[in-house]
Amino acid sequence: MNHNYHLNIKKLILFYLLLSVTIWALPHGINTIIRNSGIPAKDVSIYIKQINGNGGTLASLNATQIRTPASVVKVFTTYAAILKLGFNYRFTTKFYTKGKISKGTLYGDLIVRGMGDPSLSSEDLKSIVKQIKSRGIKKITGNIIIDRSYFEVGNKNTSGFDKNTHSPYNAMPDAMMFNERISTVCVTPNKNSVTKENADGSYQVINQLKRVNKPCRGKYSWPAVKIDSKGDNAKIWLKGTISKRCGKRNICKVVTQPYKSFYYALKDSLHKAGVKVQGTMHLAKVPKYAKPLFTHYSEPLEVIISKTAKKSNNVYARQLLLVLGAKTYGAPATLHKGQRALERILDQQGALGPGMMRIDNGSGLSRTAKMSAKQLTQMLEHAHKRYGQKWMDTLAIAGVDGTIKKRFRGTVVKNRAWMKTGTLRRVKNIGGYVKSKSGHLYAVSILVNTNKGNWRASGLQNDIIKWLVRYKAKGLVKQVMPLKKITRPMPVSSLWSMETKVPKELLDTEMF
Repeated sequence: MNHNYHLNIKKLILFYLLLSVTIWALPHGINTIIRNSGIPAKDVSIYIKQINGNGGTLASLNATQIRTPASVVKVFTTYAAILKLGFNYRFTTKFYTKGKISKGTLYGDLIVRGMGDPSLSSEDLKSIVKQIKSRGIKKITGNIIIDRSYFEVGNKNTSGFDKNTHSPYNAMPDAMMFNERISTVCVTPNKNSVTKENADGSYQVINQLKRVNKPCRGKYSWPAVKIDSKGDNAKIWLKGTISKRCGKRNICKVVTQPYKSFYYALKDSLHKAGVKVQGTMHLAKVPKYAKPLFTHYSEPLEVIISKTAKKSNNVYARQLLLVLGAKTYGAPATLHKGQRALERILDQQGALGPGMMRIDNGSGLSRTAKMSAKQLTQMLEHAHKRYGQKWMDTLAIAGVDGTIKKRFRGTVVKNRAWMKTGTLRRVKNIGGYVKSKSGHLYAVSILVNTNKGNWRASGLQNDIIKWLVRYKAKGLVKQVMPLKKITRPMPVSSLWSMETKVPKELLDTEMF
């Protein structure tokens, strides 16, 4: 009896040890790539799952470890937007009048209500002016009133996330977004010309550039730029020396409020179309007795989220999150409402895996946003199951467009991966879908938070994705042991000692 008892105990121990070998296994190819990358395994999280055919987990390393996601978090924002609003949803900008229209004159105000359209731009003004004129308006005696109350976001122009304060990626959201909050100054040295791309009286350009007759390279190839955005009238100084031989240079900066830029651009477009505006701009909510004039519509949401993901547009993502907040919990939208809305939408649809997740502003330009590789892959699997190729095509396509247009050009990965990238200092991430030559489709998350260099992380990710394209699916794995713990083969005699190490020859097998 005692002998049988001890025998059963030994069998039980052996069972769990063998089970642990299955749990701690990586395909040999991925294992080798990680070991050769120069990045500690503890800095890497991987979760790769086959999502067609029989399915199953191919690789998992630190899969539930919470990481800084950077811009890969945008896929949660865009997917939540699709689930809540649908691919065909269009953002609106609403126009009203207050006063009587008689004989071509609006005796009163033109009112514009911004509803968070991230894409409203100078290109839309022609259509807007045409709509105004089609209502018989040739003159406006009152003011242009702008209502930006749909969002409650304050007046900050930039996030101030890093030292590049006025760079476009730092732009903050606004219900009356226009031109992505970007002001563009066009410098054409060979024509001695400095102009604003759009009429905008909300900022001033001070040209102190000196032109020299030298080759257009080095310090003579680009103007030095200084910005003062304090007060009501922002200033852009152009300084330094620039070659007369240089062509056009566009300086794109965040310097002013988008509603101000919209007002000046609209007023200028109306003037050019023969519509005179006698008043000025005022900020106010739509008056109670204002009459609807028309509604301007954006492109479908499918186009908007493609621009968000493919180009990793931060302000688009921020706008989407706030609109979700307003649609779910009512206006005015706040960051907190947006965060709650996104989590609620994904959770109700079963797209949010277990574990801690912090979305922050929805764009990934954040050190407080957190998630795991497994959560990302689970969401990607859910999105593919729901929308298939239509969803996949909103991501950057390897070697074709977006942030991975050049990254995989001329490689086996071209046209076989649909990915979202994310980059911050000491953060290099990628997630999406990879289709192997053997026809298997994988949801892939590779998150690297390391101080060993983003270039190393990028190389590691590229090599894994290339390996995956060539992989012939010999088997699937459950989880992975941190590679630093792999030291030596496991002797049979140690099976009974509980001090067992995972055997390297088992780790390197393609079976798991």
